[in-house]
Amino acid sequence: MRKNIKLWAVLFWLIVWQVVSMRLNQQILLVSPVRVITRLSELIITKDFWLAIAFSASRIIGGFIIAVIISCLLAVLASRFKRVDELLAPFMLTIRSIPVASFIILALIWFSSKNLAVLISFLMVMPVMYSNILTGIRTIDSKMHEMAQVFEIPPIKQMRYIYIPHIFKYFESACAVCLGLSWKSGVAAEVIGMPDGSIGECLQQAKVYLDTPDLFAWTLVIVCVSLFFERLFLLLLSKIKILVLRMD
Repeated sequence: MRKNIKLWAVLFWLIVWQVVSMRLNQQILLVSPVRVITRLSELIITKDFWLAIAFSASRIIGGFIIAVIISCLLAVLASRFKRVDELLAPFMLTIRSIPVASFIILALIWFSSKNLAVLISFLMVMPVMYSNILTGIRTIDSKMHEMAQVFEIPPIKQMRYIYIPHIFKYFESACAVCLGLSWKSGVAAEVIGMPDGSIGECLQQAKVYLDTPDLFAWTLVIVCVSLFFERLFLLLLSKIKILVLRMD
């Protein structure tokens, strides 16, 4: 989807944004893209800006990685044991169905706001990651498994040449979706919980003081950082896949 985004289309919508902002002439309602970039250039040279990004990124990515590890383990168990699949089904459905705001409010009753983004990112990512990996495992062609047994291919090579390439497609797709989801839910948790030194706190402060340039600038930061980590993580995944397949 993002590969289909063209520069001319981005420029078109930026011009529309600028024109609408000029027509409204109300900076509180809709700040211009020029003002947003100007404000971002002011923020980017401050120490607090980078500390806020580091604070939020460490917790959101931490929650994502924990969700990936646990989801992989649970999916493998669920594919092997029917009872595990049956046991996890209502739990995963419940997590999918409950609004993120409800999770955040409940979590604030039980936990400190400092690491709230870790928990919320974990909860939002796990059901999606789990279902994708489980689907990947279940859709492996049984004939390929039978062929591997007939030719007595070692289990390690089966994993490398049959299971990993097939499941990887589902895993990669889930990561592309879940990385954006983890940032959206993690920042939402910070906006409500307002842990000191987080991106969410900066957004909430901008909202309280009606500082629209800051609000738009931090929103742009979230989009850019989310895209950066998504591209970086997917690049690392592709490199790891190539290394695994080339191992002797």
